[in-house]
Amino acid sequence: MNQKLNFVFFGTPEVASETLEILKQAGFLPAFIITSPDKPKGRKMLIIPPPVKIWAERNDVPYLQPEKLTRLETKLPSCDLFVVVAYGQIIPEKILNMPKLGSINIHYSLLPKYRGASPVESAILGGKTETGVTIQKMKYEMDAGDIIAQEKAVILPDETAPELRKRLIKIGGNLLVKTLPDFAFGKIRPAPQDETQATFCKKIKKEDGLIDLIDDAQKNYNKFRAYAFWPRIFFFKNGKRIIITKVKLTDEKFIIEKVIPEGGKEINYKN
Repeated sequence: MNQKLNFVFFGTPEVASETLEILKQAGFLPAFIITSPDKPKGRKMLIIPPPVKIWAERNDVPYLQPEKLTRLETKLPSCDLFVVVAYGQIIPEKILNMPKLGSINIHYSLLPKYRGASPVESAILGGKTETGVTIQKMKYEMDAGDIIAQEKAVILPDETAPELRKRLIKIGGNLLVKTLPDFAFGKIRPAPQDETQATFCKKIKKEDGLIDLIDDAQKNYNKFRAYAFWPRIFFFKNGKRIIITKVKLTDEKFIIEKVIPEGGKEINYKN
């Protein structure tokens, strides 16, 4: 089966390259890859290739990096399926429907909960103790496609978004490996999502990391966990931004241990 399934992979960041590696280890290698263009990053604005491009070159898989997806259908090889993981652009409906099996996507929540750009962070922000991974049949509506497979995962009390995401990537990749053969042979009938249960999450902005130190301790701790990678949480003192880098929740108290003052280095925090 692994040799017979001919698919094109759409993805850009590390979450996508890690999923590609899981697929490869299970014998599923894409015939072609679509990823985003190289972009300038950092203070020096150096041009950096996306992780999926690096993976494609290391594994000798042909790829394209289109600025826009218009007319892409003329450049893609015929295939059975498109697999999409964190591609970063809206894929036109015409392209989604090109393969005979359509397009599928890994989403890091139990859909229809947390449709949108920040499902991992939003589950932690909401104080949830459970989330999961969904493989969905894509349609031209955000995360609203029929459900092909799901797997639940416990959210640990002190787990940060990067730690949870790392687990979900592995769960999602392995679930995709288990699901692909049955889906390709028509043994799975995708189930429509219950629209009455749908919730949505937004793209995270830098200003979302601002906290009020007198706010609820659990709420602030959840923010710290959710925004541990970016934008991190912060407050202002004497007009200066103070980034909080280490905290603990003890006896329902939000205790700050380490901070980075604006323009400075990490120090122990003294109230």
